[in-house]
Amino acid sequence: MQTPPVVLTIAGSDSSAGAGIQADLKTFSALGVYGISAISTITAQNTQGIASVHQIPAEMIKAQIDTLCSDFEIAAVKIGALGDEDSVNAVIHAIEQHQLPNIVLDPVIIASSGKRLLSPPALAALREKLVPLTDLITPNLDEACALIAHPPPITRKMMPEIARKMCARGAKACLLKGGHLVGEDALDILDTGQEHHVLSVKKEGSSSPHGTGCTLSSAIAAHLAWGHTLYESVSLSKHYLSRRLKSEHRLRLGTGLDLLNHCEDLPK
Repeated sequence: MQTPPVVLTIAGSDSSAGAGIQADLKTFSALGVYGISAISTITAQNTQGIASVHQIPAEMIKAQIDTLCSDFEIAAVKIGALGDEDSVNAVIHAIEQHQLPNIVLDPVIIASSGKRLLSPPALAALREKLVPLTDLITPNLDEACALIAHPPPITRKMMPEIARKMCARGAKACLLKGGHLVGEDALDILDTGQEHHVLSVKKEGSSSPHGTGCTLSSAIAAHLAWGHTLYESVSLSKHYLSRRLKSEHRLRLGTGLDLLNHCEDLPK
């Protein structure tokens, strides 16, 4: 059996297991990589929303990453919700110290329920110091507005320009996600600073389940770890997420948002 690459997720814990660390690890398993984790926040949440957030101390986040890096050869890193400025700085230090490769940043600022998951000082540190260390940043339209101080709304026509501005912030590439725009297709723009690609798939269902952003970004990290190019990794990950979004793979287990079934119908 082929030895799987190791992928690290640095993100928050979602007690409903629909997003965050739990969704990342399920996605990693579905795509055949070995997932390890450093937890940044602990949330009390369900399909209806987040009730409470507990911030893990920055030194503990750094200790988790240091300990893992001393034992594993890490092939890719997915970064999700970090919480406060000290935590962002701890992650920056760890990336630089350990020269971690294939950094995929999902800049979780505000949860779909409206709960803020990144403080304003942390947002500034992320924008100025963490973004330039990333190989790919995957903001949705609201997150892109916050990161480049652009007034909302962003239209479909504006997306290529906004993605290029994100790259100008220092990220090697930006995947700007337009899935919440009105229309029959989920439109994303992948920009590398020199070229851009339009990736569009037909929308599945009338609403977006919990954890789609976490699942997409962790899938991209998994494909990068397997040695795929950035474009291949994004394309394969969009296809994977599109399958998860089909009605037969959505799970209606709570009274709020649907959940994704990350593994059903994949090769056993």
